[in-house]
Amino acid sequence: MTDSSPAPAPRRVRVRAPELIGKGGWLNTGGRPYSLADLRGRIVILDFWTFCCINCLHVLDELRELEEKHRDTVVVIGVHSPKFVHEAEHQAVVDAVERYGVEHPVLDDPELATWKQYAVRAWPTLVVIDPEGYVVAQHAGEGHVHAIERLVGELEAEHEAKGTLRRGDGPYVAPEPEPTVLRFPGKALLLPSGNFLVSDTTRHQLVELAEDAETVVRRIGSGTRGFVDGLAQTAAFNEPQGLALLDATSVVVADTVNHALRRLDLATGEVTTLAGTGKQWWQGSPTSGPAREIDLSSPWDVALFGGRVWIAMAGVHQLWAYDPADGTVAVTAGTTNEGLVDGPAPEAWFAQPSGLAATPERLWLADSETSALRWVGIDGTVHTAVGTGLFDFGHRDGAAEQALLQHPLGVTALPDGSVAVSDTYNHALRRYDPATGEVTTLAMDLREPSDAVLVGDDIVVVESARHRLTRLRLPEEAVRVEAVAHRTQRAATEVAPGKLRLDVIFQAPAGQKLDTRYGPSTRLLVSATPPELLRTGEGAGTDLSRTLELDSSVPEGVLHVSAMAASCDDDPSHEYPACHVHQQDWGVPVRLTEGGADRLPLVLAGMDTAGAQTP
Repeated sequence: MTDSSPAPAPRRVRVRAPELIGKGGWLNTGGRPYSLADLRGRIVILDFWTFCCINCLHVLDELRELEEKHRDTVVVIGVHSPKFVHEAEHQAVVDAVERYGVEHPVLDDPELATWKQYAVRAWPTLVVIDPEGYVVAQHAGEGHVHAIERLVGELEAEHEAKGTLRRGDGPYVAPEPEPTVLRFPGKALLLPSGNFLVSDTTRHQLVELAEDAETVVRRIGSGTRGFVDGLAQTAAFNEPQGLALLDATSVVVADTVNHALRRLDLATGEVTTLAGTGKQWWQGSPTSGPAREIDLSSPWDVALFGGRVWIAMAGVHQLWAYDPADGTVAVTAGTTNEGLVDGPAPEAWFAQPSGLAATPERLWLADSETSALRWVGIDGTVHTAVGTGLFDFGHRDGAAEQALLQHPLGVTALPDGSVAVSDTYNHALRRYDPATGEVTTLAMDLREPSDAVLVGDDIVVVESARHRLTRLRLPEEAVRVEAVAHRTQRAATEVAPGKLRLDVIFQAPAGQKLDTRYGPSTRLLVSATPPELLRTGEGAGTDLSRTLELDSSVPEGVLHVSAMAASCDDDPSHEYPACHVHQQDWGVPVRLTEGGADRLPLVLAGMDTAGAQTP
């Protein structure tokens, strides 16, 4: 006689999931609000994201296949948790949901209420809730969907057997499409003909406009998300952004979500691929070689500088370059660590570079997450003109040392040696003059400007959230703006001065183990702003736990923590098991307070068992 009863469910650490609350309300649900009780019986994946964050955009793309495969059992809910002041505006969240093709419900949480309830510390963070309303897993960063996919399969089987799984249609309701000529355009380029080429990002196309910047001459790309070379009608892009003239007859395109550079033949409209494999670059992948064989990561803009096409590689906080002479790509600046550090190119830190403009002597760049304007000299040294770091932003004119921007996405070289900055989240066009060191405001009341091109005495601005190009006369006098300054809305974590135990929580997903074949499979890098905050504990190591010593004379600051762990499938029958890299950078604002916490847990993957229950 055989026992046909189901196998016992795995004993899993889980905690009761807090309720979902957000002052901004619900999007993509047809106006209906939802509670966890409404979702009981479904596997719920909370995606804590904010629309400025490139890693969050990567996760949106990672989730698409999982959502489709498990659409009758899994409900993904985006919990929008703003970093920048602009991201707390409800209409900006509405725009972002459409801009990035989010096809699941989104809770707009401008006051970070749900973020705090779930003790989230990083964008993006994924939280899995089982059909009975318990949190069973938490993952910070990207690259975790393979582990969540496996967990979903286990939860489906477990709760099907228990009778607690409820299948059916999800709560997503698609919004009505808007009939505009452009939809969230990203970048623009003045063509030799006098026409404009625009990356129509949300519609996955390039659009050529006549000299009036309004009349459509032609569209390149099928308009369907994809990665296909060919003629204008059949080629496919995936949220293209940056554009640059490669020569008089062709344009190089930063095809952002395809992680590729494409070439457009202006005469025929044919699209070919110059660089990238269509796969996202991960730690350990090659960083130079034949361009078609090297993975890229969310190239956001391109510019010809020193005979090469420089690439704002937003996805890994670096600059790369494509050499058209020999068809190779290579890293040119940045370590992949996120932050603001100047100096020799291999040692510099960037934070989501998103806009480039070249002059003979300098490559200017908009470093969006540090709200900074920076430049690279012909000797390869990286400098900062405006900006101080990841957490300070605002709208303040004056001397560059104290001027503030808010998540700029574009930069444009002007004839007098100054540069115009598309100051995206301030809805403004700003100007920096290297001769005087002054920052001024050229124009306001734009809507998420993301790029601008010079046309004679005019400047044509890509007003992304107004879905148009806007022509402005370059003003002789700047607009006067009342200064405002902000810090990120996240409350500082109160910690005790002296010794602080830093624990990065990593549990290899089910069926996997740490990959120790070639030595330690984990890495932890710690630094601080200001550096004086850390008396001991800074630097790199292989242990995911470390004791830090904080200087009691420094009242507050930011701990910068970067953690990496590699795991492989634990199946002895596979000679070459599939391996996965889990990585996340945290910037944790801390305030030193007597009686504050003496332990700082950061979850990379798994559950921090302190206070958890095993039912």
